[in-house]
Amino acid sequence: MAQDNKQPNGSRQAALMTALPARRTFLLNAAGIGIALGIGVPAFARAGANAAHAATAVTEVFGDGIRLVAVAVEYTADVADGALPAGGFHVAGRTVTGAFVSRSAAPAGRAPRGRFVIVTLAPDDAGAQLAQKVAPAGHAGDGTNVGKGPGRGGPGKAGDVPPYDTVYRSPAAEIALPDGTVLATTHVVNPVVDDFQQFEFDDPDSGRKLRYNLFVPRDYEAARSYPLVLFMHDAGATSDVTRTTLLQGLGAVVWARPEEQAKRPCFVLAPQYAEIIADDDSTTSAMLDTTIKLVKTLAGRYSIDRKRLYTTGQSGGCMMSIAMDIKYPDFFAASLLVAGQWAPALTAPLAKQKLWIIVSQDDDKAYPGQNAITAVLDKNGARVARAVWDGTWAPARFRAAADRIEREHAPINYVAFRTGTVIPPGQSAAGAGGPRNTWRIAYTIEPVREWLFRQHR
Repeated sequence: MAQDNKQPNGSRQAALMTALPARRTFLLNAAGIGIALGIGVPAFARAGANAAHAATAVTEVFGDGIRLVAVAVEYTADVADGALPAGGFHVAGRTVTGAFVSRSAAPAGRAPRGRFVIVTLAPDDAGAQLAQKVAPAGHAGDGTNVGKGPGRGGPGKAGDVPPYDTVYRSPAAEIALPDGTVLATTHVVNPVVDDFQQFEFDDPDSGRKLRYNLFVPRDYEAARSYPLVLFMHDAGATSDVTRTTLLQGLGAVVWARPEEQAKRPCFVLAPQYAEIIADDDSTTSAMLDTTIKLVKTLAGRYSIDRKRLYTTGQSGGCMMSIAMDIKYPDFFAASLLVAGQWAPALTAPLAKQKLWIIVSQDDDKAYPGQNAITAVLDKNGARVARAVWDGTWAPARFRAAADRIEREHAPINYVAFRTGTVIPPGQSAAGAGGPRNTWRIAYTIEPVREWLFRQHR
């Protein structure tokens, strides 16, 4: 019988810090580098009974990864929000965007009075991003093999352990007080990420283990039936460290955000693969069947609606979703496919699926790949609604565009971001720039997420 072995919990700070797996043969000298901060403490805390005595680093996951976005300073007694001095905070090397009182070290605890002052920092500062790409000679730092090896220029063949990793700098900070005292952060708060639990699944047939992250709805009731979203990461997030998939972008955490759960409560399953799961030769690793078994196991353990199972993934994870839909055509109610492709000759079974496909015209693999796939689906009788969107649009424009494409009432929607519109200023579309910036935006589009949850098997 399959078993789940819950991994031991370390400190939050240690859990966030992603160390290189032991089997890697290269070193990361900067892995232990902290972030030095200085902060001016309000006059009410300089003297007297109410003094600052602890600090917490606060992170947030964005479309391109996790960032240090705030420092929570804890006082010995309550602070009134109205007592905060305007412009009284300073963080060295960072842009302070505001300060407010909270009941806890998490920004969601904002209140008129509390023992914490949250000093918010601009997420676009150079020092905000915590992700670091590591690659040995001969491999690009974005996780793309620049040689001519297996997988037609991709990161490797399905089942391979790639010779690179994504690691994350510690968000630990040192706060210098006006009296010269230096207060180091002793905790890290990772909103939403900390709401996932980490487990291992033992495949009863292969004997292999699959690490995974699971979000259980906060007010879960066994008498109620819940949908489940399966998110599968790209090859660049391949790692032995279970929470890596939660830190690399929004694909997993967006479904678990409190505002999302208030509208669409669901389970979120985010496996962490230690090997390449799908490659450019349209083959997958054995983790395809192991993942399906894991979903079935969870659906038997919790009150999960088997008619509302959804799969989504980016790049290699998208390709795994396609392969699952081909092999198990009646398993998922719908799929959100982001920045991936597959051999068109194999995709005819997708003609009867419910799909929302998102690519960028800057993606030299997924864009022509999905053009070829949707042409096959047309020939097999599928109705495909197509649109070209602008990646710079505000949420209202995305909603209006989604409304237009949905009025076609097609079971398959195919959206391509116009050339250049997903690439941030100063960045290149070369290499992995197109796909990475596709999923940076794709999971932020709420009407697409709404569409997924409206689908039933």
